Amino acid sequence: METRTAVIHLFDGVEELDAVGPWEVLASWARGHPEDGWRVVTASSSGGSVTAAKGLRIQPDGVLAEHPAPDLFLEPGGRGSRPLCADAAHLAYLREAAASGALMTSVCTGSLVYAAAGLLRGRPATTHHLAYDELAAQDETVVVRSGERWVDDGDVVTSAGVSAGIDMALHLVGRLAGAERALEVQRQIQYDPEPPSWD
Repeated sequence: METRTAVIHLFDGVEELDAVGPWEVLASWARGHPEDGWRVVTASSSGGSVTAAKGLRIQPDGVLAEHPAPDLFLEPGGRGSRPLCADAAHLAYLREAAASGALMTSVCTGSLVYAAAGLLRGRPATTHHLAYDELAAQDETVVVRSGERWVDDGDVVTSAGVSAGIDMALHLVGRLAGAERALEVQRQIQYDPEPPSWD
């Protein structure tokens, strides 16, 4: 079986959990079930370390250009996503990855970058609840799905902010390997949200 590659993009100002949450889900799946034929890598434009939004330093596995045709691509959000909306080289990479058949996924304001690349034209999508207007302004044809944790539109899957990326990643495991596998991963990472009650 040929190994398929999921690439998680890292950049300065990336929201930590936007990237690390889905990585935890996807890597737990890939490492726990090599028979499913997936590997998960992280990559930045230079291959060098990045400083995330709240100061976490992360060393990517490699350079984004080494993966021109990933099977799955994940664009996280965070304050660093805004400069990416005007980064011609990165937008070209996204268009090429999508054209190659990659499953394009995003967390939080990563969807703004997809909109800037023209990948969301006329399509439903979501983002962080504080960025709905930004998403609409980036491309007025986007059908903004407010209040949804993730939106699966076939070859493009977007999620709401931060922790919603974990939900989306579990959905991806279910979509790619079945509900039983997704439930197994959910149990493995002990993801069963039970926030404190403020009543």
